[in-house]
Amino acid sequence: MLHISRNISIPNHEIELLAIRAQGAGGQNVNKVASAIHLRFDINASSLPDICKQRLQFLNDARISKDGVIIIKAQQHRTQEQNRQDALERLRDLIKKVLAVQKVRKPTKATQASEKRRLESKLRQSRVKLLRGKVLDN
Repeated sequence: MLHISRNISIPNHEIELLAIRAQGAGGQNVNKVASAIHLRFDINASSLPDICKQRLQFLNDARISKDGVIIIKAQQHRTQEQNRQDALERLRDLIKKVLAVQKVRKPTKATQASEKRRLESKLRQSRVKLLRGKVLDN
């Protein structure tokens, strides 16, 4: 069971883990041992709350397919167990990111003093640029 928060967890049967051979350099070991993990998690068929499913569907992430399946490939570590833990941790982080509610930004108004400083700065800058003009000899 993968625990996401106090009241949200995912049963093991909803997460599909497949051991595959890792890509890249690694010598003879990389050709013999299936140490990489391919994690698949179907959002629609999961026991997650509906709001979480919706947010995951609308999340703009390359790991989420059009069919609503999260695909994570973990091959950073040498052992299969470490890669399995890494894949599960990345799934947990993705779901936690969706569960976090963003604070609504309250628009604020600039203070009179800051507005005055801004206008004085603009006036100073315009005077400097005026002095950079051509010098006329009469």
